[in-house]
Amino acid sequence: MEMGDIPPSREILKTTLAVAWPSVLESFFVNLAGMVDTIMVGTMGSYAIAAVGLTIQPKMLGLALFLSLNVAVSAIVARRKGAGDRESANRVVRMCLLITLGMTALTSAVFVAFAGPIVRLVGSQPDTHEYAVEYLQIIMGGQVFNTVSLVLNAAQRGAGNTRIAMVTNLISNVVNVIFNYLLIGGNLGFPELGVRGAAIATVLGTVCACALSIASVLRKDSFINLRSVKGWLPERQSVKSIGNVWSSSLVEQVCLRIGFLLFSMTVARLGTTELAAHQIGSNMMSMSFSFGDGLSVAAITLIGQSLGRQRPDMAKIYGSVCQRLGLCCACVMGFIYFFFGKEIFLLYSNDPVILDYGAMIMRILSVVLFMQIEQVVQFGCLRGAGDTKFTALVSFISVTFIRPGASWLLCYPIGLGLMGAWLGTALDQLVRFLLTFFRFRKGNWTKLKL
Repeated sequence: MEMGDIPPSREILKTTLAVAWPSVLESFFVNLAGMVDTIMVGTMGSYAIAAVGLTIQPKMLGLALFLSLNVAVSAIVARRKGAGDRESANRVVRMCLLITLGMTALTSAVFVAFAGPIVRLVGSQPDTHEYAVEYLQIIMGGQVFNTVSLVLNAAQRGAGNTRIAMVTNLISNVVNVIFNYLLIGGNLGFPELGVRGAAIATVLGTVCACALSIASVLRKDSFINLRSVKGWLPERQSVKSIGNVWSSSLVEQVCLRIGFLLFSMTVARLGTTELAAHQIGSNMMSMSFSFGDGLSVAAITLIGQSLGRQRPDMAKIYGSVCQRLGLCCACVMGFIYFFFGKEIFLLYSNDPVILDYGAMIMRILSVVLFMQIEQVVQFGCLRGAGDTKFTALVSFISVTFIRPGASWLLCYPIGLGLMGAWLGTALDQLVRFLLTFFRFRKGNWTKLKL
C-alpha cells in the first residue's frame, strides 16, 4: 500500500477485528473470573462479598504505578513496531521490566505491613475487617507474578500480539477458578479456607500467567524477544518518551484510584448489605467495561502503529472503527442488563433486599454502559497517541471530584442511598464521554511525538 492510500473498508474492519477480538475476549474472561470469584465467595454470605469488595480499590491503588507504566510500554512499543525499530522496542521492555521488579518489592512490603489500617480506612465493618485484611495481604504479597505478567503482556499488545496476552490470561483464570472450587469450600480433600482460599487461588492463577508471559518474550520469532538485544537502557528519546507518558498516566491512575477510593468509602458507610449489592453491581459494570477495555487495547495498538508509520489518517479511521464496534457491544449488553438484570443478581444471592437493589442498579447500568464503553475506547485512542496529559486531566476532573462528590451528595444529604451512588457514577461516565469525544474529534492528538 502506497503512502496516502486508504485500504477498503472491509480490510480496515478485518484488521481491527483481528487485533481487537483477542483483547476483548481476554478482558471478558478476566472479568468473568472476577464474577465467578464473587459468586463462589458469596456462598459464605454477604459479609464475604463485602470483605473482598473492600480490597478492590486499595489493591488497584497499589497497582497504579504498574498500570500507568504499562500504558507507556504499549504506546511506545506500538510506535516502534510501526517504525520497524525492534531493537529500541526490546530495550524499552527490558528497562521497564527492571523498574517493575523494583517497584513491586516496595509496594508489596507496604501493603502487607499496613493492610489493617488501609482496610479500616476504606470502611470495613466488624464482620468484614479480618477477612478483608487477610485477603489484601495475600493478594499484595504475591503480586510480583501479576506485575511482571502485566508489563510483558502490555509489550506484546503494543506489538500487535494480542492473542498471546489472551491465552495467558485465559489459562490464568481457569487455574484461578479451579483453585477457588478446591480452596474456598474445601472440595476434593483440600482444606476449607474461605476468603483466604479465594486469595490464594488468585495468586496461583497469576503464577501461571507470569510463567507463560516470560516464555512468550523468549521466543526468537517474536517481535518482543528480550534475548535479542544486549543492555538494559534504550536510546535517550525512548527514555524521555517513557517518562512523559508514564508520568501523565501515573497522575491519571492516581486520580482514578483516589476517586474510586472516596466513592467506595461513601458506599461502605451505607452498610454491609448495600455494599454487597454494590459489589455485585460493580462486577456487572466490569463485565460491560471488558468490551470497551478490549477495544481500547486494539485502539492503542492500531493508532500507535499507524502514527509510527506516519499515517495519522489511518489512526483516525481505526479509532472511529473501534468506537463503532464499542457501540454495537453496548447495544447487546444494554439489552441483557435491562431485561435480565434481576436474574443475573440471583446467581450471587437470593437475599430479597439485595435483589431489589440489583433491579435498580441494572436498570441504571443498562443506560450508563453506553457512555462507559465509548469513553473507555476514546481513552484508548488518546493513550495510543501519547495524549496522556489530557486523559489525566479528564480523570482528575471527573473521577476524583465529580463521582465521589455527586455520589455523597445524592446518597446522604438528598437521601437516595445506594441509588445516589449509581446516579453519581452515571454523571461521571457522562462527563468523561463528552470530554474525550470532543478531544478525539478535534484531532490534535495525531501530532504528538513519542
